[in-house]
Amino acid sequence: MKNIRYSTHPGVILKEEFAIPLKLTQAKLSQDLKVGIKTISELYNEKRGITPLMAIKLSNYFGTTPQFWLNLQNAYDLYKTYEKEKTVIEKIFHNTAA
Repeated sequence: MKNIRYSTHPGVILKEEFAIPLKLTQAKLSQDLKVGIKTISELYNEKRGITPLMAIKLSNYFGTTPQFWLNLQNAYDLYKTYEKEKTVIEKIFHNTAA
């Protein structure tokens, strides 16, 4: 198996690529998305993942797709899981037909 490459947490993408360039505060973003400010803070600080509902809200707000946000989350989850379980995973070999 090839190594799974590093993936950035979607909360960091949200903050660095969307909120900061648009000068959106956590308070403004949480108000507009109808979520608590703690939710946005936890996303920014990699303490919370993107749920399907949040993906829909973000896609509506920023003009992206829900799949964009869910793909970011999925890539991050795969990376973190691989890093955590790498030693076990690397002991599993491809089974070829005899």
